[in-house]
Amino acid sequence: MNLHEYQGKEILASFGVRIQRGIVAHNAKEAVDAAKQLTQETGTGWHVIKAQVHAGGRGKGGGVKLAKNLKEVEELAGSIIGMNLITPQTSAEGKKVHQVLIAEDVYYPGDSETSEFYMSVLLNRGTGRNMIMYSTEGGMDIEEVAEKTPHLIFTEEIDPAVGLMPFQARKVAFNLGLSGTAFKEMTKFVASLYKAYVESDSSMFEINPVLKTSDDKIMAVDAKVSIDDNALYRRKQYAEMRDLREENAIEVEARAVGLNYVDLDGNVGCMVNGAGLAMATMDLIKMAGGEPANFLDVGGTADAKRVEEAFRIILKDPNVKAILINIFGGIVRCDRVAQGVVDAYKNMGDAIKVPIIVRLQGTNAELAKEIIDNSGLAVHSAVQFQEAADKVKEVLA
Repeated sequence: MNLHEYQGKEILASFGVRIQRGIVAHNAKEAVDAAKQLTQETGTGWHVIKAQVHAGGRGKGGGVKLAKNLKEVEELAGSIIGMNLITPQTSAEGKKVHQVLIAEDVYYPGDSETSEFYMSVLLNRGTGRNMIMYSTEGGMDIEEVAEKTPHLIFTEEIDPAVGLMPFQARKVAFNLGLSGTAFKEMTKFVASLYKAYVESDSSMFEINPVLKTSDDKIMAVDAKVSIDDNALYRRKQYAEMRDLREENAIEVEARAVGLNYVDLDGNVGCMVNGAGLAMATMDLIKMAGGEPANFLDVGGTADAKRVEEAFRIILKDPNVKAILINIFGGIVRCDRVAQGVVDAYKNMGDAIKVPIIVRLQGTNAELAKEIIDNSGLAVHSAVQFQEAADKVKEVLA
């Protein structure tokens, strides 16, 4: 579950991480009020207007602006709120901005130069350990840094048995070239950031940039946070932060009816029971010359109601030219699934306008094939994997 910048900063602050302070606004008037309040609380004279969408590269798309007075705050907030923000991480249509963060200016003059760093905490799936990734090249795309100057990216892996050790936090600060007060501040920052990552059950914390201010404070100027969906049952305070407006509408609807659905870019809809079989079905579709339009696992229950819900979800994608139903009858008998398909098809009337291939294998598979074949509906039945692949190729031709 992805969070907005301001939500990620709230979590960071709750664990003692210093952040660039800000207030969320939903319209230009609220933005001006937020700027006034922020000036009273922090003394900042300038304000940063930051679009709040689930995407990186907001500055490149015009979603981050600096306002030097209240009139500019009003004008810039008004122009950003409601815009479709297009960044390298959005679709061509972009994402609509519903709110902005009015943040304090932290690049103030002082005794030393400001410095920007990159830092993230995530799981290294290769080693099964959490990892801190950091670089002296903050404020820019880390992918570009990895491609052009990989020697400037450092990693620190944490032993889960003992957690982050003090010497590791000091090593991070040393590799970033810090000394004195900034060095001590960075070690505290790293320790607090890692604690926030672990105790919020996150799958990623990315801070870009981490700023060393002109008076040697270390703070998070940005925050990209993703919470592990599987942990939300015990992190209900974070589950309430979910912004469904930022998520795929079809995936949201599927989740509401208990279907495991992931939207893809292909032309063949998939309805399968079991994640492993779903992955194999997607391979089957590609071998047949098609492209999977989705990942959809209906689970162990595939009665008429659930099949009908799955049909309606799949058919919301206008790119779907055919649907392949691939069910292994272990928990549920194949004949019950076949009857569910027939009943759902009849209930939906003319809503189904694409060919449907049904491949059922397992308990009562032959009986299921008879039910499909004798239904009088425009449904193609198959028993073997290759047979299903051939029928997919046939209907797409």
